[in-house]
Amino acid sequence: MAEPLRLKAKSASPGIASGPAFLAEEPKAPSAERPDGAPAPQIAGGFGALEKAIDVSIGELERLAEGADAESRDIIDFQIEVLRDPTIAEATGARMQADENVVFAWVATLDAYIGELEAADEEQMRARAVDILDIKNRVLGALAGTPTPDFPAGSVFVGKDMEPSRFLAHDWSKGGGIALFAGSAAGHVALLARAKSVPMVVGTGRFSAEDGDPISVDGDAGAVILQAGGMLIPTPAQAPATDTQTESGELRSADGVPIQLSININDPAEIDALDPATAGVGLMRSEFSVASVADAANEERQLAIYRQVLERAGDKPVIIRMLDIGGDKPLAGLEDLPALASGLRGIRLLLAQPEIARVQARALLRTAVFGRLSVMLPMVTFPDEIDRMRDIFREEAERLGRRALPHRMPPIGMMVEVPAAALMLDTFGSAAFFSFGTNDLTQYLAASTRDSSEADTGKAAPAVLRLIAQAVKLAAGKPVSICGDMAGDPHYLPGLLAAGLRHFSVAPARRPAIRSAIIGLNADGTRAAGE
Repeated sequence: MAEPLRLKAKSASPGIASGPAFLAEEPKAPSAERPDGAPAPQIAGGFGALEKAIDVSIGELERLAEGADAESRDIIDFQIEVLRDPTIAEATGARMQADENVVFAWVATLDAYIGELEAADEEQMRARAVDILDIKNRVLGALAGTPTPDFPAGSVFVGKDMEPSRFLAHDWSKGGGIALFAGSAAGHVALLARAKSVPMVVGTGRFSAEDGDPISVDGDAGAVILQAGGMLIPTPAQAPATDTQTESGELRSADGVPIQLSININDPAEIDALDPATAGVGLMRSEFSVASVADAANEERQLAIYRQVLERAGDKPVIIRMLDIGGDKPLAGLEDLPALASGLRGIRLLLAQPEIARVQARALLRTAVFGRLSVMLPMVTFPDEIDRMRDIFREEAERLGRRALPHRMPPIGMMVEVPAAALMLDTFGSAAFFSFGTNDLTQYLAASTRDSSEADTGKAAPAVLRLIAQAVKLAAGKPVSICGDMAGDPHYLPGLLAAGLRHFSVAPARRPAIRSAIIGLNADGTRAAGE
């Protein structure tokens, strides 16, 4: 049996604690319902909604302070004082007057404060950043009606950092400890931990562990002890390079040509369908994991969802599509945006409302260190749209670097679902890969409405197949795949193979039928002898 792994850390509070690990950055994926079964609330876009959320947050903090000791009360009073500071509300209001949604205006305002604190020379000032992060997330939770849940008593809290209010809301009488990847021995949580004799270490570096794994915190020596199987996650410079292709070799056409078969997922739980014979995740529709504008503004929540997918995918590639919202895909709380009134969708909406794109870009950049991530842009029409989004990723990567947060730039490709893009695919030189979305491609090619496009698919199929065949030739050797509904229909498989496609991504339920059909076909789409 392998020996336990002992990681060096910095002591923040003395004592020794053991218990099951609670991984703070791996919450369950959000759903459209609240934990009590009630539907998720719609988030009003006005300043009144923010004022109400701030009042709710102050009330929560005041209740938390009831019966608290003097040190705890001082910390809570500091947070209440910040929430009541009129300059924060005014700065948020100014952003809203510039047509920013209330949630993103709040996030941008608080992120500016957090950035200033994190860049401070004094550790005491840098440690205050987590207090502002605490306030930011508390108000976000009030806006969305999703307060931060407690964690099991007796657990060892594992995460990048810990919010003071989360420490104060937890029952430490049954033991437990804290192990932080970053954190500060000068921060408020460390002060509280020492006051309540909770063993705590900081600066462990990011390490892997499963939720519930036995873990020990040695606050005397400054160490974390992981059971066999735990490991320190390498820094981005040590991590393997990403790639959008796989060499599983598990599936071949009847004449021996390798064919990749991936799956499309809408929810992290669907990755259970990813078995050794599957090439990877060819499409994760990120908008299905974002129930409201508050979720879209919550970087940590998105990071937790994407990280869960990559870690469960192991060494298989995962392509996550950025939020395809707008048009007939509304997002609760964004109804007041001018971009929506203009009918924008996909990448056009993301570029028109860059605050949405920047949060998701940061979450994806941070996710990329956990596996083979590629990012796909929705509804791309013109090459400059990719260039502008790539600039956003570069800018956010620089900010993450200044904050010393692990991250890596993933390959950025595009959905091919607009006929104008398909006809000019050779001009998209900055795209790392292409994936055909036949649902929208068929709709726009046949001038169909959303409701009638399914009925028109059969009639439009010859035109769609011809356009795909032309576009594959224009791809100039870059990786090409197909993830639309046509990929999951055996009836269209011969034509898609004949068009030159060798990578198919389908719904998990359609995979067995497509796999069987591929085995019976030659790579040019003709039936194998004897079939």
